[in-house]
Formats: sequence, C-alpha cells, structure tokens
Amino acid sequence: MRVFRRLIQVAATLLTNSSFGFLFTRKIYQGPLKAFCVPGLNCYSCPAATFACPLGSLQFIFAGIRPSLATARYHVGSFIIGFLGSIGMLAGRFPCGWLCPFGFLQELLYKIKSPKIRLPKFLNYGKYLFLGLFVVILPLTLLDPYGYGTTWFCKYVCPAGTLEAGIPMLILDPRLRRLAGVLFYHKLAILIVLTVLMILARRPFCRTVCPLGAIYSLFNKVSIIRMRFVEENCVRCDQCYRDCPMELKFYEGANQLNCIRCFKCFTDSCRFGAIQVEIVGLKVSSLKGRIHENLVK
Repeated sequence: MRVFRRLIQVAATLLTNSSFGFLFTRKIYQGPLKAFCVPGLNCYSCPAATFACPLGSLQFIFAGIRPSLATARYHVGSFIIGFLGSIGMLAGRFPCGWLCPFGFLQELLYKIKSPKIRLPKFLNYGKYLFLGLFVVILPLTLLDPYGYGTTWFCKYVCPAGTLEAGIPMLILDPRLRRLAGVLFYHKLAILIVLTVLMILARRPFCRTVCPLGAIYSLFNKVSIIRMRFVEENCVRCDQCYRDCPMELKFYEGANQLNCIRCFKCFTDSCRFGAIQVEIVGLKVSSLKGRIHENLVK
C-alpha cells in the first residue's frame, strides 16, 4: 500500500502540473481545463498547472459575492461549493493523503535526516482560523471601490503559490524581478519557515495552516468512506501513532479531523484488527487483521 500510495501521489502531481508548454511560451496555461479544479492544493498561477486550485476559486467567490448578488446572480459559487462538498461527503480528507502535491512534498521533506519535533496539539486549530479569516471574512468585508474583495490567503499566505508560481515566474521572466517587492519577500519568508518545519515535523502546513484541509476535515465523520475502531482488539501499542503522518492515536478517535485517510495505520501499523475501513457501512479488513483473527480462531 505504501508504494501504491506513492505512485498515486506522483501521478496526481504530474497530472495537475502537466502543461509543459510554458517552457516555450514562458506563459501560464489558461486553456479550457483551467475551468475545472483539482481536489488538492495546487496554484492556479503555476506555469505548469493544468487545472485550477479549489481554494483559490473559493476565495474568488467570496471576493466577488457582493457585486454578484447586486446583479441578481444568485447562483454564485454553486460549482466549487458542490465540488468540495461532494469530495468531502465521499471521502473526507482523502485528497490530502493521496492527491495533494503540497502534501506529497511535505512527506518527502520529512524524510531528510534531522532532529524531529512534535507540534503542540493546539496548533491543529490554526487551519480553521485561516479558513474563517483569510478565505471567508476578509474577502467578504475588505472591498475595493468597486465592491470586490481580494483572495487574501493566496495573496498574503499561501506557500504553494510562492513555490509553484512566484519563484518559477521570476525565473522565466526576468522583467518581473524588478516588480518583486515587500509582498513577495514576505511570502518567501513564510515558505522558508514552513519548509524548515516540514523537515523537522510531520506535515505542519496540513495540520496547522491549510484551509482546504480544514474544509475536508469537517466531513471526516460523515463521509461515505470512514474509519472504524474495534476497541476490544486494541492493545495500545502506539504503532499507529508512530506511523501516522499526522501524529494521530487511532484509539483516541476513528475519524479525527486531522485524519487524511492515508490508510497507513490500517494496512501497515495494526496487527490486531483494531483498525478497519468502512465503505457505505461495509467493513473492509486489512490483511494483517485477517491473519490475526485466523490465529485467534
């Protein structure tokens, strides 16, 4: 399963960044595929990006909702809200663990040999602050003279945008380097700090900052694909905790908000059948769990 997930992560990263025409045009792809979003965090302005970012699209909706309502366009945001809601209801934070290029990058950086740290649990709530403030409240309330807001998280925070779009565009177009000011270096500093944290701690951006992960997490307990804990089989060995990329103890909750459904605990960690996956209420047992059940019998 570990190798299979890595292959899916690589494939998803390449698929969402497969527009290599920028090597010749030195421009961002803006073709018809940009009308569709990918499930993971991937900057719209990345020169290789083939699709749009759902988080950027959501901010754009809130930034323009007042003028839209003023012109009686009451259907604003139905596509992106339905897109995020459908994915959430289907699998919760599954895209974070399997399809997000930035999540994949964090797992790779953590493999670099270095002293490791554990982030305080209260920081896990930071992503809901970023979601509420930078994605919803500020785009809705701080408006320009024409009544439009701005995409605050993309513009002032998002490290994926700096890495995938800001830096590459400066390399591709030297004329833009003269325009790089305080805002660019502010975002570059955020990227550097988070990159260091990614080496020291497991998925710090996913756990403490990412608004997209915050949205998906709200569906973890009600999604079609859910985790299930069999308490009588658990021996509290903490192997699930040691293996988990989000540092979760499965026995503290089967569908915790930070669970990215990587299924590592299900396929690799638990030897006692305490962890199961349910799809539409149907139980899926891991191979290790079935072996243990047979030995007990």
